[in-house]
Amino acid sequence: MHHAIRIHQTGTADALKFEAVDVGDPKADEVRVRHTAIGVNFIDIYFRNGLYPTPLPSGLGMEGAGVVEAVGSNVTDFKVGDRVAYCNGALGAYSEERLIPAEFLVHVPEGVDDESAAAALLKGLTVQYLFRQTYRLVAGEMFLFHAAAGGVGLIACQWAKALGAVMIGTVGSDEKAELALAHGCAHVINYRKENFVERVRDLTNGKGVKVVYDSVGRDTFPMSLDCLSPHGLWVSFGNASGAVPPFEIGILSQKGSLFMTRPTLFSYAATRDALQEMSKELFGLLSSGQIRATPRHRFALRDAPEAHRLLESRKTSGATVLIP
Repeated sequence: MHHAIRIHQTGTADALKFEAVDVGDPKADEVRVRHTAIGVNFIDIYFRNGLYPTPLPSGLGMEGAGVVEAVGSNVTDFKVGDRVAYCNGALGAYSEERLIPAEFLVHVPEGVDDESAAAALLKGLTVQYLFRQTYRLVAGEMFLFHAAAGGVGLIACQWAKALGAVMIGTVGSDEKAELALAHGCAHVINYRKENFVERVRDLTNGKGVKVVYDSVGRDTFPMSLDCLSPHGLWVSFGNASGAVPPFEIGILSQKGSLFMTRPTLFSYAATRDALQEMSKELFGLLSSGQIRATPRHRFALRDAPEAHRLLESRKTSGATVLIP
């Protein structure tokens, strides 16, 4: 018998229950994975509190790394003992072992440790599609990225530096500002002390930026739009402070014929080929040391409620992992 975190009703972190579960054998296209590290992401909180509905009772978590323990009869890409990671598919990563369709797994290469893989895959693939697909950043380009010292943010700082792009990051404390700068963010704005719209305008000589990456949501709207140059793109990819309120689409014309998109990783990594290509680019940067993703916060699996409370407090920086 193994253990997993389960939710029987949506609510606060207290809804997370550490329970015995029967994992069973993999079906034809499945793999059984023994987790060595599990990624904790803000999207997990959205499922737990009901913002993103899911049938209950349910497991939780979308990201993990570990070792293949058994493979189904149709599985040819993986064998027992392989190191693997994943960040999509059914909920259930908060577990000692689980079954998962082989199509969602990627091989973890030499030079990338399990904790970094679990800490970086979902966040790193998010940065991959944001910077390389949603809006393709080029060297020398200045852009705005909110929550620059968060788990996604610290990877974004490093990836921007690797691309030669000039990242303006917002943070909520001086400590987080130092962290973002240390990871390659070119300019950091502490929004508790400064007006980020004014600072962005100053840094861009009044022109604004062509793209704003915004995972904060309610608290940064509509100010994010005021940071954009005409025909600029607002990329709303999260709701850490709550959902963006309904708004009249005319605001986009009033502020300069702006574009907006609400992308998700799951549409960008919808095919196995896309997932593998995106992972290959991320793992290359991790292997070369251009991106470091050592988790800054570690909790035992049974202490998942504590991890959620810390993440919701907005006091975390960088990535958080659970260790079975």
